[in-house]
Amino acid sequence: MSQKSWNEYKPGRSFPGVIGRTTDESTPAWPQPVRAVPGSPNVLFIVLDDTGFGQLGCYGSPIKTPNLDALAAGGLLYNNMHTTALCSPSRSCVVTGRNHHANGMAAITELATGYPGYNGQIPFENGFLSEVLLQHGYNTYMVGKWHLMPSEHESAAGPYDRWPLGRGFERFYGFLGGDTSQWYPDLVYDNHQVEQPATPEEGYHLTEDLADRAMSFIADAKQVAPDKPFHLHFCTGATHAPHHVPKEWADRYRGQFDDGWDTYRDRTFDRQKQLGIVPSDAVMSPRDPDVPAWESLSPDARRLSARMMEVYAGFLSHTDHHIGRLMDFLKEIGEFDNTLVMVVSDNGASAEGGVTGTTNELQFFNNAPEPLEESLARIDEIGGPETFNHYPWGWTWAGNTPFRRWKRETYRGGVSDPFLVHWPRGIQARGEIRSQFAHIIDMVPTVLDVLGIEPPTTIRGVTQSPLHGVSFAHTFDDPTAPTRHRTQYYEMFGHRAIDHDGWRAVCPWPGPSFAEADKPFGAPIAMADLDDLDAHHWELYHVDEDVAETRNVAEEHRSKLIEMIALWYVEAGKYNVLPIDGSVLERMMLERPQITEDRTSYTFHAGTQILPAAVAPRVLNRPHSITADVEIPPGGAEGVLLCQGTNAGGWSFYLKDGHLHYAHNYVQRTLHHVASDEAVPEGRHKLRFEFEPTGSPDIAAGKGSPGRAQLYVDERLIGEIDMPFTTPVAFNPGGMCCGANPGSAVTPDYQAPFRFTGTLHSVTVDMSGDLIVDAPSEMRMHMARQ
Repeated sequence: MSQKSWNEYKPGRSFPGVIGRTTDESTPAWPQPVRAVPGSPNVLFIVLDDTGFGQLGCYGSPIKTPNLDALAAGGLLYNNMHTTALCSPSRSCVVTGRNHHANGMAAITELATGYPGYNGQIPFENGFLSEVLLQHGYNTYMVGKWHLMPSEHESAAGPYDRWPLGRGFERFYGFLGGDTSQWYPDLVYDNHQVEQPATPEEGYHLTEDLADRAMSFIADAKQVAPDKPFHLHFCTGATHAPHHVPKEWADRYRGQFDDGWDTYRDRTFDRQKQLGIVPSDAVMSPRDPDVPAWESLSPDARRLSARMMEVYAGFLSHTDHHIGRLMDFLKEIGEFDNTLVMVVSDNGASAEGGVTGTTNELQFFNNAPEPLEESLARIDEIGGPETFNHYPWGWTWAGNTPFRRWKRETYRGGVSDPFLVHWPRGIQARGEIRSQFAHIIDMVPTVLDVLGIEPPTTIRGVTQSPLHGVSFAHTFDDPTAPTRHRTQYYEMFGHRAIDHDGWRAVCPWPGPSFAEADKPFGAPIAMADLDDLDAHHWELYHVDEDVAETRNVAEEHRSKLIEMIALWYVEAGKYNVLPIDGSVLERMMLERPQITEDRTSYTFHAGTQILPAAVAPRVLNRPHSITADVEIPPGGAEGVLLCQGTNAGGWSFYLKDGHLHYAHNYVQRTLHHVASDEAVPEGRHKLRFEFEPTGSPDIAAGKGSPGRAQLYVDERLIGEIDMPFTTPVAFNPGGMCCGANPGSAVTPDYQAPFRFTGTLHSVTVDMSGDLIVDAPSEMRMHMARQ
């Protein structure tokens, strides 16, 4: 074995060699490579999405998760871990060790507002674990869901400093937004968009793809540097909607949920007691008033709901299977025993499917739920590529057993989540439960603690803020170790809570009196509302004795409640929680600063990257035109000129069979379609679509502006219809694409990607309101409305 024959010195230090006039009278020395401490463990975070406390098998669920159960059996299961109640905020805590408002992540990035705790921009002084470990000789990989930067930064124009590669990850493969189709995902590889490597018909599914990519990243580096540890941040799209899974996985659960969510909850709670997940004398929270009794549903509604849960269960088991593949790979390469694995969900189970569930989650965001009979007609499609499905909130409630409520709210159903730790080489305990209070801001401090790494004072020249979390490594081999995380605040959409020394105060928004006054979830909070909430609507629970928040003792312990409320405001002042904002729709519709000046005209070219919705022109509910400058060759051309959205909802402007077409897919429930009366001749032409609103949107009814849709060739009208309503709020997922419709087709009139076969010079979207005036057409439309 040869020995090194050179001297090394740390970068930034003075050169220790000798420099003479020539090399024969000089002595070289090399800057010292960054190497990890020998034997350092790999660090693997697995972040599940919308997976409730009572949904993993090891937490008492009937859903089969053998690979996650094996991690619990070979490591530790924590029953007192807490999150923020929503994805982006929680994920920011996981990677920084700081509270979500201090990260600018009061809510998801799509709901950012202009306040420090709410702007969606994680400060660079809040360094990521990836940035820290990179400085200590680790490879760093991010695979899966990101959702940690302003939505308006997701385009090819950047800026890229908050993309994964800008925050300490050397490799990235996944999606940047909050959710995506598992069959047709919005994929990004490092810093650029890519198309999926296969189709659903060829067996493609995102979870499998993510696992494959994670393993390839690790293998690529290990063949060069086998002793170099890695940090992998593995974030599945599962089990967030859409609940997409191969049919055979869902069919494994056929009939297993026919007895409903009440029975699921009772059985899961009994199993939790048997496993020691909850105390033997624990009391389960009572029926949620928003959840109907299973037996009150019609037979058809029960059949539909049971199938939706079968699909969800199959989705979770399928995810567990691919996590198992990743674990098997680590065993195969000899890294399993020295990999510190932490598994967590970002919040409680999600209620975004509404009371009945939906075959298309986009209906929820546009307030346009489908009737039961429409859902039933698609029951065999649920989970497949043609749906964007989500189960009813009865299953949400059951999935958070034994707690009350769900994601977005700060009761324990929203913030108490499964958490597993597995590290055979570093933890002696096997298959034990830990009950110390913890919060996901504690994950980073714990990792640094076991690695013997002090939090850095600077990263890339930026002075770092203190970590907010505390290490729980002292609990690894000591089940009786004291809790070191004593106080933790929560706030989500005005819903507030605080934990302190075994007591828990919660202030829901809207509270009971507000609900009676018809103030729905997501209503803004006025000062009078806040005064009334603080005076009358805080609840108090002694969770050391009442884990499921079943006994409100605010009246009996008034002084304790006042202490807790005051403590909440102290914490709020520390971490940029104010001003309290209960709004949702207002935040969703808010115009945010863009990287370019405001304009009314946008020009696109074929072959360019897809524009995320946050940077695409907002055409909903406003007059606009789309003009394509094309050349039609002899024999004709076909294909998409410009489109936005997916088969879950969107619009497409295209040529087919020689004719010009426009289709508006209203959340898969209605397809408005207009085609030209005549064929488009060969040669160079300006093909144009115009939309002129003829009324106002009725968002409460799930209806966007009605309007007149017209098609033109060289400013000559060749087709028109009246659209009685349009999509009111959003097309999500799916961005705007020029010259093709990648992924799933917006309209069944063609098969994706339906690339344009002529010459497409440009497409311009104009929102100035400057529309073509066609007097005969206006007269016909007015007559038709009489």
